[in-house]
Amino acid sequence: MTAREHVHDLPDDVEATLVSPGRRTDAERLIERLGELGWTLAVAESLTGGLVVAELVAVSGASSVVRGGVVAYATELKQRLLHVDGALLEAHGAVHPRVARQMAEGARAALGPGDAVADVGIATTGIAGPGSPDGQPVGTVHIAVATALGVRVESLHLGGDRAQIRAEAAARAIRLALDAL
Repeated sequence: MTAREHVHDLPDDVEATLVSPGRRTDAERLIERLGELGWTLAVAESLTGGLVVAELVAVSGASSVVRGGVVAYATELKQRLLHVDGALLEAHGAVHPRVARQMAEGARAALGPGDAVADVGIATTGIAGPGSPDGQPVGTVHIAVATALGVRVESLHLGGDRAQIRAEAAARAIRLALDAL
């Protein structure tokens, strides 16, 4: 008997089985989860230079949850646009866990709807190399995710070249946000 002939022997409820189109990306899963919650998202990037928000807006339906992104590559922009504490920046530089925390909180405030804040803020800061302007090791990365429930910060040391460090930092930022929800 051929495989086609066996199809008629299958139980009737098999017809109701859903077939997955394949593995969904973390960005797709994050956009879907935010939609389920009815939450909005704001992104502040330094190290990743827009990679996080680009990955998110590549997902169909992202416009219903993604408010926008700020690429604050220059240290002064972190202070001016995202309200990162100037004394913190002067004391520790832009690559610090507390800077990532304040960037995520600042993104929520700067990109929220009207006078409200966005529900989730993601921020990235770090050193992709090849050199390090402040002496910290290349691959030092700080990622923060802020919600009304608090802020989660992950500090990492990533290997690879500049492009690999930036890509991995963006992927980790999306994963951390997904984990926070």
